Amino acid sequence: MSNIVAIVGRPNVGKSTLFNRMTESRAAIVNEEAGVTRDRQYGKCVWNGQEFSVADTGGYVINSDDIFEDEIRKQAIIAIEEADAIIFVVDVMTGITDMDEEVANLLRRTEKKVVLAVNKVDNNKLQNDAFEFYNLGLGDYFMISSTNGSGTGELLDEVVASLDFSEDEEEELDIPKFAIVGRPNAGKSSLTNAFIGEDRNIVTDIAGTTRDSIDTRFNKFGFDFILTDTAGLRKKAKVHENLEFYSNLRAIRSIENADVCLLLIDAERGVEAQDLSIYNVIANNKKGLVVCINKWDLIEKDTKTAKEYEAKVRERFAPFVDFPIVFTSVLNKQRIHKTLEVAMDVYANRKRQITTSKLNEVMQEAIDRNGPPSVKGKYIKIKYVTQLKTPTPSFAFFANLPQYIKEPYKRYLENQIRKNWKFTGSPIQIFIRKK
Repeated sequence: MSNIVAIVGRPNVGKSTLFNRMTESRAAIVNEEAGVTRDRQYGKCVWNGQEFSVADTGGYVINSDDIFEDEIRKQAIIAIEEADAIIFVVDVMTGITDMDEEVANLLRRTEKKVVLAVNKVDNNKLQNDAFEFYNLGLGDYFMISSTNGSGTGELLDEVVASLDFSEDEEEELDIPKFAIVGRPNAGKSSLTNAFIGEDRNIVTDIAGTTRDSIDTRFNKFGFDFILTDTAGLRKKAKVHENLEFYSNLRAIRSIENADVCLLLIDAERGVEAQDLSIYNVIANNKKGLVVCINKWDLIEKDTKTAKEYEAKVRERFAPFVDFPIVFTSVLNKQRIHKTLEVAMDVYANRKRQITTSKLNEVMQEAIDRNGPPSVKGKYIKIKYVTQLKTPTPSFAFFANLPQYIKEPYKRYLENQIRKNWKFTGSPIQIFIRKK
């Protein structure tokens, strides 16, 4: 089951620093100036072998203090509605402020798990100052320093303990789950309606009509799967409404729960930065990918147009280029059935298992032909490979010096696997382990 943990709190309490530590990244900009985080950051956290999503809700840079406070209150409301657990960050240096009490009042009324993190506790004296945060009425707190990491382990233990990592019913049935994703107004709801043969989802020319992710069971023409029409993932700078942030979290959750994502791209606009951003969410979650170039009927074409367009798309998504591209027109219902066939094909590729004997026979030949380069005069030998039992095709290669095998050679191994077996549309993970 997909889990989202939201980090909430007033500006400049260290939310983005905590987000960076949890996700082991520098995705969120950190600055002493209040309100630097305008965009909502999203990332993955792995703790005690469990993986969950983290949303850094951030704040707005608005001159009016009243509006500023109102927006922070809205952020907390969204977190309460959409997240599975909430980390409420406060600052020990400033103590309890009116804004902290406002957010605490909202959080006390929720049934969601709320973990109170008293940040910037860098010495013993400040530990005594933290006692006042009992007055927020949220129970025990965790004293942390998101800058140096102290206390964050205990905090994450509490967060993970509150989350539900059980499989949901649809996953137990092992029904393929496809999510239709893309920027607003790319034609996602129209494609869903074309699949199911009815106008179930509202379709307008206004970007952002679909607010929620809508699941539909598709069981005809020999297909049986769950289809999710997601809210459009907007460019973050344009996410002004609190409802838009809510929709973005829903879309992200839909990607996480899907097996294959159908990424719709507007043929007239081509691949833009926003499409790459959506692709990165798909790639980070190791999901299957089908790229659908919609509104193809509006493009003036000759015999080379499709091939040239396809080359440009693969160039933008590089280094991952082994994915299918379908040119469609949802309005004219062109190649709609083809899109479903390709998605099912990618699903099958994602589930593909190669026998260990065949894998070693083929890959040892490729390794003998082009072995890993020696490092510091040390000769690296790869003796064995096996496919792991994971949702995404993953392969473990056993070597005498795994630490010296770099990314370029891992890409070579992945390319050899793709060359010999069909994994089109599916990501592949390569692990190098000690022999």
